[in-house]
Amino acid sequence: MSSDMAARALDVDLLARELGNWRTSSLSGPAYLGLADAIRLLIVDGRLPVGSRLPSERALADALRVSRTTVTGAFTQLRDDGYLNARRGARSTAALPLRSEVVTEPTQPTVSLAAAALSAPCAAVLEAFTEAAHDITPYLHEPGHELTGVTALREAIAERYCERGLPTDADQIMVTSGAQHAIGLILATHTQAGDRVLVEQPTYHGALSAITHAGARPVPVSLTQDGWELDAVHAALRQLAPSLAYLVPDCHNPTGFTLDAEGRTRLGQIISETRTRTIVDESIIDMWIDAPPPAPLAASVPRDDLVLTIGSMSKSFWGGLRVGWIRADRATLATITAIRPSLDLGTPILEQLTAARLLAAREQILPDRRMLLNERRQYLVSLLDRELPDWQPGDGRGGMSLWVRLPAPMSTALSASASRLGLDLPAGPRFGVDGTLERFIRLPYALPETQLEEAVELLARAWRSITGVSSPQQPTLVV
Repeated sequence: MSSDMAARALDVDLLARELGNWRTSSLSGPAYLGLADAIRLLIVDGRLPVGSRLPSERALADALRVSRTTVTGAFTQLRDDGYLNARRGARSTAALPLRSEVVTEPTQPTVSLAAAALSAPCAAVLEAFTEAAHDITPYLHEPGHELTGVTALREAIAERYCERGLPTDADQIMVTSGAQHAIGLILATHTQAGDRVLVEQPTYHGALSAITHAGARPVPVSLTQDGWELDAVHAALRQLAPSLAYLVPDCHNPTGFTLDAEGRTRLGQIISETRTRTIVDESIIDMWIDAPPPAPLAASVPRDDLVLTIGSMSKSFWGGLRVGWIRADRATLATITAIRPSLDLGTPILEQLTAARLLAAREQILPDRRMLLNERRQYLVSLLDRELPDWQPGDGRGGMSLWVRLPAPMSTALSASASRLGLDLPAGPRFGVDGTLERFIRLPYALPETQLEEAVELLARAWRSITGVSSPQQPTLVV
């Protein structure tokens, strides 16, 4: 849900769509608990903002086609747990409980599958920070506001694009405070309230949040089990004429797909023909497994002003290094630079210099990280095959997560059940626009193997609790 949900609180149909398939089987307990869990997840995920007003019990019961008793029970449970505030004569409003009020859940999750990110390569990052501390001396004699970024880092980023087949100068780079910040800057520059933004479905949930926060409307084009259906993308761009498109053609989050060279040529033609300004998110591009991705999508688009490519240090090196960038034509960057001071005054210089050092050492750092990811991916697949053999991991071979098809459309119920067991697991609909994707769940494989094993054990318990399916038979020794 968008940040203007408070104003749209009475849109009961929107809430019903966001709730998705909240119903669990009778084995999981009363229906009102399933509804309470689904509403709680929307609040925790930020899709139902704190302070927004929920529809009346009667209206929500009618929209969900359940008894009013079910909705009353759910609201009562949420109020008891601190997730709803109620005043006599007024609608209930979403809330987050104080820590001391949370009695039905662990204070902290035992394991979190909410983020797909590796820990840092400690020695390399420490060395880079040490060197950057010496590099920063000349900058201390200046104000320190770098709206486009320090030259050393912009040159390093531009060099990488040149190596990958996209000629780029340093003045075509703007450094940002991460990829999410880059997306926000572009949206603030190129969209107005109500504008459409074309997105893949599923897609990165942070981009969906940024789009709705900007007041724009994400419109989805579904990926198939094999990846992109470019005819559908073409048709959507022609018919909807969105102000922007947001695409992840490299190591796609969450599916792991990468668009091949032929597909990039075709997509580049589509972008050019429809004149659609497009954000290309390359945040996870270094996390390939079998082969590096083809040349950047921007290289397939003749008009340089149509594609804004964003990247980040977070997935490749360390999430605590909040450094990203936008690669675009000079006029586009000038427009963003003019707007940026109203949002921030630049990315910290020490972090930029550290990023430049790490990029210079990328050939010594990244191969080991890719190898580690591949090993953990294989381990997670083996765990699922043993504990949850009916689950079907997708065919994507890049990125940092599996996009898994469930035997039944119960992703929201699974997420709620996992939460009660101490496992933080976003439901499938979080990666989509319209409350669908209930048959899917995203499982990151960046965690150490011991944590992956614990996560799958909790997943199996959560799945059994909502389906009543017994654990797979283990082979027995016959003597």
